[in-house]
Amino acid sequence: MIRTLLLSALVAGALSCGVPTYPPSVTRVVGGEEATPNSWPWQASLQYTSNGKWYHTCGGSLINNSWVLTAAHCISSSRTYRVALGRHNLYTAESGSLTVSVSKTVVHQDWDSSDASKGYDIALVKLANPVSLTNKIQLACLPPAGAILPNKSPCYVTGWGYLHTNGTLPDVLQQCRVLVVDCANCSSSGWWGRTMKTSMICAEGDGVTSSCNVRRGSGINCIFPPGRKEPHCSHSECQYCTEHPRLWVQPAC
Repeated sequence: MIRTLLLSALVAGALSCGVPTYPPSVTRVVGGEEATPNSWPWQASLQYTSNGKWYHTCGGSLINNSWVLTAAHCISSSRTYRVALGRHNLYTAESGSLTVSVSKTVVHQDWDSSDASKGYDIALVKLANPVSLTNKIQLACLPPAGAILPNKSPCYVTGWGYLHTNGTLPDVLQQCRVLVVDCANCSSSGWWGRTMKTSMICAEGDGVTSSCNVRRGSGINCIFPPGRKEPHCSHSECQYCTEHPRLWVQPAC
C-alpha cells in the first residue's frame, strides 16, 4: 500500500519538486540554526487536537498536493490530525501559510511499534483537500528506489526541534547540516549493528555542527544534481544522539 501510494506521488510531483523559491542557507552552525523562511517549502507540521487546542507532534514533507510523508510512530488511530504548510513560525498564521484537515493516515504495513529496530517507521497522511502550490508551499522530491547516498554526502535535517538536550522548543523552523555515514560503518557493532538496514539512511554531525535534536517525523534533505533537494526519509527520533549517528527510513522501502 505504502509503495503504491509513494509511486503515485512520485509520478505526480516529478516535474515540479525540490527547487525552493527562497534558497536555504548553507552555513554550518554548531547545534543547528534557524532556517531561512520558506527555504524548505515542503516542510509540514503534523498537529493533533486535544481539549479544543492544536499541538505540533511531528514534522513531515509534502510529496504531492494531497499527501504528506511522515514517521509511523507519529500516528495514533485515536487522534484527529491536521497539517500546517507554509509555516516558518509554528505558532503564527503567517501570510501564505494554511492548515488542512486530514482525511486518512496510512502506516507502513510492516511497522511494529513494539520493536522499532525492525524499521518501516514511515507513514503517509492524506489531506482532506488538495493544496495549491505557491512560492511558500512546494513539493519535495522522492529518491528513486534503491538510491544509495555516498559516504559523507552533505544533507540537512529540518524541523521545530529542541536546540539542546532538555532545552526549550523553538517557535521557528530549524535546520542542521549532517553527513551521510555509509552502511559498512553505521552497521558496525560499535554503532547500530543489525538495527541498520539497507532501507535506512545513516547520518551524523559534520564535525562543525553536532548531531542536532530535530523533531521526530522530519525529513533529511539531500542535494542532488541539478540542485534538487530530496527528503530521503521520515525521521525517527534518536535517544542516543551523542553516541551514535541517527537513522532514517527510506521512503521507497
